[in-house]
Amino acid sequence: MTSPHAGAARSYLLNERTAEGYRRAMTSATERVVDRIRRADRPFSGVDPERLAPEIAAVDLERPLHDHAAALDELERVYLRDAVYFHHPRYLAHLNCPVVIPALLGEAVLSAVNSSLDTWDQSAGGTLIERRLIEWTAGRIGFGPAADGVFTSGGTQSNLHALLLAREEAQAIAGAAPSRLRVITSAAGHFSVRKAANLLGLGPDAVVAVETDDERRMRPDALARELGRCRRAGLVVMAVVATAGTTDFGSIDPLPEIADLCAQAGAWLHVDAAYGCGLLVSRRRRHLLDGVERADSVTVDFHKSFFQPVSSSALLVRDGAVLRHAAHHADYLNPRRMAERGIPNQVDKSLQTTRRFDALKLWLTLRVMGPDAVGELFDEVVDRAAASYALAAADPRFEVVTRSPLSTLVFRYLPPDHLPPDHLRHGDPGRALADDANLYAREALAASGEAVVAGTTVDGRHYLKFTLLNPETTLDDVAHVLDLLAGHAQRYVDDLAPLAGHAEAPHVHA
Repeated sequence: MTSPHAGAARSYLLNERTAEGYRRAMTSATERVVDRIRRADRPFSGVDPERLAPEIAAVDLERPLHDHAAALDELERVYLRDAVYFHHPRYLAHLNCPVVIPALLGEAVLSAVNSSLDTWDQSAGGTLIERRLIEWTAGRIGFGPAADGVFTSGGTQSNLHALLLAREEAQAIAGAAPSRLRVITSAAGHFSVRKAANLLGLGPDAVVAVETDDERRMRPDALARELGRCRRAGLVVMAVVATAGTTDFGSIDPLPEIADLCAQAGAWLHVDAAYGCGLLVSRRRRHLLDGVERADSVTVDFHKSFFQPVSSSALLVRDGAVLRHAAHHADYLNPRRMAERGIPNQVDKSLQTTRRFDALKLWLTLRVMGPDAVGELFDEVVDRAAASYALAAADPRFEVVTRSPLSTLVFRYLPPDHLPPDHLRHGDPGRALADDANLYAREALAASGEAVVAGTTVDGRHYLKFTLLNPETTLDDVAHVLDLLAGHAQRYVDDLAPLAGHAEAPHVHA
């Protein structure tokens, strides 16, 4: 294919001359997505990497198509056909939510205008909109007028940012060497806490995980013991990370009791509410976050429980002055004189420099729907999870771990005890096959494409997990997926038990 002449390349730039072509291209792309959503009878095609990778590898990126329609035809084959569709009611796997239309309007606008939220002279109104949303979120948390924050790429970055601030505060107050700093979280806390500690140059023993109770919440008595142990050992607890919505169990740590202990110990309290932040707009369950207003910093992920497209997240701090620890003034971008003149440059607060105007999606969501409507949607999925717990707990085929205050369900299929002797392993009855059967069931279900569920380990055993974030998911959907999983698992026990002694369940092909 021949290359276009030099002037033709300009036809791909968005400007006043190409605006009509932009409109047609965007309309065509939107129609493709609409068609896919209308025709999606399952959340996934079941494709595996071995089948899809050769198709994508065969695309010659040195030979452009020079045609939007042709490129979209190709995209249908290499992406849209096999994409995982979170809007489908039987997508029950990870913390991926269906998205609301006002947020998609924001996505279209922010991509085309392409503001960068690092300096005022690149974003103007975008800067003020983000700041207003930070102010609104801080108010929902219960922070006072000194609060501040910034949008981030997601919970992992927000947690990293919070621990950076906590480290700097601890070193400024106690003058502690990094090797003496400790971060306390619970055994159910997010892995990003350890990742952040590594990135911050803390030692391998810097993160201490304390025990949880039967509901997978941090135990205040265990936290108190660890705070005392660190004090006696001459260690400085730079932060306690409580979780308001653990990834697996949706558990919410006892925030008031943890805040009391942190206040007594002089430790920074960070609340990871990436998942549970939807409670901020719930009219029925806001009390579950009581105590969050006493945190020094809070992570919120709007793209988890506010039905926003990825990414839309923020870090909030009770005292905005601490954000100075992340500031760096570059002469070409945000010289110190700008801060002295009160010019609002968001890069003064952010770990990122160039940054999308993701706040616009939440802005349009609140302006079109309002926070009560978002909270109503989140309450629906929490209600559905409670009903799903009751359904699974009453089903003798399954073992359920605990009832979540949010919208997860952790469970596993248990094979019946009355299996023939050749199904025994290491002298245990057929239930010893549960790990392999559940691993197999999840893989077989994904290969069928009929539903997508997640998996995790609890006390060293393999479990399945539903994360309900779609208000369109019905209890009938949940019951159907439970039946599918039980069917796959039982077939494994009946037909593939001789393979159960292998290190992992057999690979399933669609």
